[in-house]
Amino acid sequence: MRIIEAEPAQGASAEATERPPRRDGAHSRPLPEPDRRSTLRLVLEDGGPGFCQFALNNACNARCGFCGFALDKLPRKDWHYVEREGALEAIDILYRQAVRYLVLTGGEPMLHPDLLEIVQRASGLGMKVLLVTNAGLLKPHRIRELAAGGLSSFIISIDAADADTHERNRGLPGVCDRIREANAVIDELGLHSTASVTMSRLVDYEALPDFLKSLGFKAVTFSYPLTKLDSNFLSFSDSDLVNYSDAELLQAFGQVKALKKRFQVVNPTASLEEMERFVRGQEQRFPCLGGFQYFYLDWHLDLWRCHNWDQPMCHIKDFDGSQRVRDGCTKCMIDCYRDSSVMQHVGVSAHDAYQSFKRGNLHEGANALIRKGNLGSVHSVLEQLPWLLKF
Repeated sequence: MRIIEAEPAQGASAEATERPPRRDGAHSRPLPEPDRRSTLRLVLEDGGPGFCQFALNNACNARCGFCGFALDKLPRKDWHYVEREGALEAIDILYRQAVRYLVLTGGEPMLHPDLLEIVQRASGLGMKVLLVTNAGLLKPHRIRELAAGGLSSFIISIDAADADTHERNRGLPGVCDRIREANAVIDELGLHSTASVTMSRLVDYEALPDFLKSLGFKAVTFSYPLTKLDSNFLSFSDSDLVNYSDAELLQAFGQVKALKKRFQVVNPTASLEEMERFVRGQEQRFPCLGGFQYFYLDWHLDLWRCHNWDQPMCHIKDFDGSQRVRDGCTKCMIDCYRDSSVMQHVGVSAHDAYQSFKRGNLHEGANALIRKGNLGSVHSVLEQLPWLLKF
C-alpha cells in the first residue's frame, strides 16, 4: 500500500516519496516506572536532563543542495525506517537513562508511518518531543494529530530569505505557503515553531527577519555549516553553498550575532563566540556533552555520542549508562550539541560539585563551582529563557 501525502519535489515521481504503510493499532508495551525526580535532582545526580536526536529514517522528499539525505543524492535502495517496536523500546531505554528531550529528525521524519505512535510514547513518559521537518507533509490535520499526541514543538527548515530561493533549493514548490498555513495552525493550538536556517550562501541575513515574520515565525536557530561528518548522519555536503573560508565563516557568525537585535535567535551568544574561537583555532571554553548528556540514535537503533563520531557507542538495547563518555571533546561545531553544551555547562558543574561534596572532597567541589565558563553558561540560559519557557 502506498501512502503519499505531499506533492513530489520538482522532477521527482510520486514513487520517489513513497512511504512504508502505516500500521494501525495500539502497542501493548507497558510504560516504564515513572521517574519522579525533579529537575534539580536530575542536575545533581545525572548532570541534568539529557536529549537525544532520534533519526527515524534516512529517506527524504527534498533536494537540498547542502545535504546528503537529499532525494537525488541518497539512492532509494539505501532508505531505512526504524522499526516501530524497536523505536518504542528505545524511547523507554532513553527515558530510564534520564533523557527528557527527544528531537525527532531524519531524513524527513514525517515520512515515517509510525511517527504519531512514537510521539505518543515519548510524551506519555513526560518527555518533551520536538519534530524537525521541511514542512512538505505538514498539513493542518497532521499538525492537530501530532499536537493531540503530545508533540511539544516544531522546528521547520528555512534556507533563504525569499520563497523562490528556498523552494528552489528544497525542490518543494509551494512549501512556503504550507509553512505559513502550518504556523497559523500551530499558533492557534498554543504551540510554537522555530525556523531552522543553515548558514549558507543562500542566506541574506539582512532580509531574513522580515521573511521569517511573513511565514509566521517568532524565533530562529541557525545550523552551523558542515562539509563532513564521520557517522551515518548525512546532513552535510562539500557544497560551495556551505564551503566557507575561515574569514567568510567568521563574517557569517558576526551577522548572526547582529540579528539578535532584530529577531529572537535561539543560538546563545556565548556559543556563537565559542564557534568563532573554534574557527580561529583558539582554546574552547565549553566542552561538548555529546556522549554524556546528549546522543544521536539512528534508524538501525545504534546509539552514537553525536553526528560527528565515527563509531556508535552501542546498540540501544545495550545502553545502561556505562557507555557514557566525557572527554572534553571540541572537535566539531554541530549546533544542536555545542549550543546545548554551553547552556548545560553550569548544570554539569553543579553535578560535579555535588558529587565531590558527597565524597568529602571539598576542594574539588569548590573548583567545580568556580569552573571557567559557568558565568557564561548562566548568561546563556537567561538569554534564551523566553524560548526555553515555551516548553
